[in-house]
Amino acid sequence: MGKYTFSLIACATLVASLEAKELSLDPIVITATKAEQPLKDVTSNNEIITGEELEEKHVITIGDALNLVAGISTLSNGGLGKSTSVYLRGFDSKRTLVLIDGIRYNDISSMDGASFEHLMMNEVERIEVIKGAQSGIWGADASAGVVNIITKTAKTGTTLNAHLGAGSFKSRKYGASVAHKTDRYDIRIGANKIRTEGFTSYAKRDFNINNNEDDGYKNTTLNLNAGYRFDHANTLRLTHTGIDAYTEYDNTSSDSLTAHYNKKESLNQIAFENKNDFASTKLYTNRSTFKRNYSSGTTFDSRTNEYGITSEIPYLSSDFLLIGGDFKSFEHLNQINKKVTDKALFATNSNLFAKHVILTESLRTDRYDAFDDKTTGKVGLKYNITPDLYFSSNYGTAYNIPTLYQLYAPTYGNIGLKPEDTRSYDFSFGYNGLEITYFSNHVKEMIDFDFTTYAYNNISGTSTLKGVEVGYKKRVLDNTLLSLSYTRLSAKNQRGEDLRRRAKENLKFGVDYYGVSKLHLGLYGEYIGTRYDQDNKQGAQTGRYTVANAVANYDLSKNVRLYGKIDNITDRYYQSVANYATSPRAYYGGVEVSF
Repeated sequence: MGKYTFSLIACATLVASLEAKELSLDPIVITATKAEQPLKDVTSNNEIITGEELEEKHVITIGDALNLVAGISTLSNGGLGKSTSVYLRGFDSKRTLVLIDGIRYNDISSMDGASFEHLMMNEVERIEVIKGAQSGIWGADASAGVVNIITKTAKTGTTLNAHLGAGSFKSRKYGASVAHKTDRYDIRIGANKIRTEGFTSYAKRDFNINNNEDDGYKNTTLNLNAGYRFDHANTLRLTHTGIDAYTEYDNTSSDSLTAHYNKKESLNQIAFENKNDFASTKLYTNRSTFKRNYSSGTTFDSRTNEYGITSEIPYLSSDFLLIGGDFKSFEHLNQINKKVTDKALFATNSNLFAKHVILTESLRTDRYDAFDDKTTGKVGLKYNITPDLYFSSNYGTAYNIPTLYQLYAPTYGNIGLKPEDTRSYDFSFGYNGLEITYFSNHVKEMIDFDFTTYAYNNISGTSTLKGVEVGYKKRVLDNTLLSLSYTRLSAKNQRGEDLRRRAKENLKFGVDYYGVSKLHLGLYGEYIGTRYDQDNKQGAQTGRYTVANAVANYDLSKNVRLYGKIDNITDRYYQSVANYATSPRAYYGGVEVSF
């Protein structure tokens, strides 16, 4: 595979030198840094997935959307709605902070962080991915980076949207939204539902999935985004995301006819914003609640409350200082019945020198009632030599705190656990749609399950995750958009052994064709290199395969669009997690209406 991979990279480099119209992202403003910054002024490695892009590809879940990003790979314990892990630069899900409209989505009662499998795409405006250690801005659980999901808001006037789709495995999805915006207020309400009979989750290698019972899934998601402007300077905003999911699942060793769970998630924010000539200030309160009820009778409930203030103060011509503080409480409401609190202060300063050089520094201090105080920081430098050529570099520190389950669970818990520490740096070069990045992360005292003590422990030593990302995205000819990315990853534990479930190579490709009026055709896919299900190259080999998907969109009229999609067009059999099935070739189609 190696020679073909590097041939494609070389080809992308050559294509980058052609005179073609570049896809411009400059108007996009990043908010995952807590400040509102133009994309070109953000020093951190980042990638933006727009709502338009996701709608054209008809991606169903956030996990599927993130799998389009260089440096990210996803693994699933079955089909739609089954446990999904997202690996960002080799870090597993629980080391990535996930936000929905700035509200924490990481479930502290879960061992896996955020439940990507339950996040549907219909009301998503864009996804911001900030790579590298971000605890200097956000605090705990941002060692790998931050995924910030922005939901849609109302546009001026009244808009109505509806969609209806169906496909393989008796899958059906439908939903609608209504929005209205005036000079004084705006409101958008969306409701979306998806259900599928699915296919078996458990399956041995090369097993016919039709020989086991199906594992179904249902999801109902409600979104509310509303704002009221008292005057030109003062605005009150309210956001709500509610998810009600039902999942049938299997364990790692057998097919289950009865195992299932219900999960209800609620994320809420009330925020007051004041913008004047001196500063932009935001006061907010967030609450995230999670409830999981299993068919076995076990229940897990958790709640995160957050109260905070940020103030962005511009000075000189293009510089700013962001200061703020927050208070958070993390509660495991049953099973463990414990609570941890944190008080924090933070500051970010950004300067523009000679209209080309951007220097950003962040510093944050956190005071926990259950752990030692933590101070983390970040510094980034970016040199925009020309509009098409730049260099950037970042260094940051981060940490992950133990979950309350890891601390207090009967038998497995360890009250002596300490937060793990991460040091992260990267160097990037970008030119005319091509970006090459080297990254390196060092994790000390990583929290993991220790089979020698049969409990959670801080593993002595340093784990190292490093590699190279190459990305290319550009319009070629007048009607075709080409996307390529390649990641080479080395992920080693404290003994120098390969960490499980991390592919050494990952090549993603995409082609979008717009050469026929009212028609869009797309082809997307990826190659996964060598990957093992257990540490030290043990367990099943779950890599060395290519999967491709195709999509077509046709604008029947100004207000009506038809679409069709084929997943796994070559009907490739593979498993991303040993003994868990993945989708064979599948067909989907539907209609979208907007007024």
